[in-house]
Amino acid sequence: MSMSRRRHRRPGSRTQAERRSATRARLLDATAETLADLGWAGLSTTEVSRRAGVSRGAQQHHYPTKTELVAAALEHLLDRLRNEYQDAYTRLPDEQRNVAGALELFWATLQQPPALALLELALAGRTDDTLHELSKQLNDRVVEIVKEVFHELFPESLPDDAVDTLIRGLFALLVGLSLQNSLDGDENGHQRAVLNMIKAFAQDLIPPD
Repeated sequence: MSMSRRRHRRPGSRTQAERRSATRARLLDATAETLADLGWAGLSTTEVSRRAGVSRGAQQHHYPTKTELVAAALEHLLDRLRNEYQDAYTRLPDEQRNVAGALELFWATLQQPPALALLELALAGRTDDTLHELSKQLNDRVVEIVKEVFHELFPESLPDDAVDTLIRGLFALLVGLSLQNSLDGDENGHQRAVLNMIKAFAQDLIPPD
């Protein structure tokens, strides 16, 4: 074949791999958005496809089952939340870049719709057999991410064998507070009082530099 007959990519055109990646990203974003808006009960692959602007056939090609789609979307959402959290922490004033500031920011993150959707999904796994294993994996994955971020922000601040138990206890406590907060909006300030106590305890363990 002569050089004149070779096909060349048009400037600005995307490769098949790039188009595939973009379609998957739209599907994962749409799944996370649908979970946040409608919860697990309102999540359907038809609604996800509509929000993503892709056909049902394309959705099934990339993620053949609803479980596969949700599992991929959860990992995608966790990565996004982690990046947003770390970016927000770096933008805090110097005097707030400590363990108390990190906890305050984590609490704020837990009140956002994506995190509340994750909480709802985890709770649904208690009674939904199709979600049980996925919910268990979600809990383990969140704990691992929190531990990783903790070690990045506060390296060598606590013995490794203490971090796992402390993080799991802290996560369980904040999830419980988030559930209460979603019901009453902390109208009596009870959740804030508990959070302030946690922050004070954390600063005793990891004093500001």
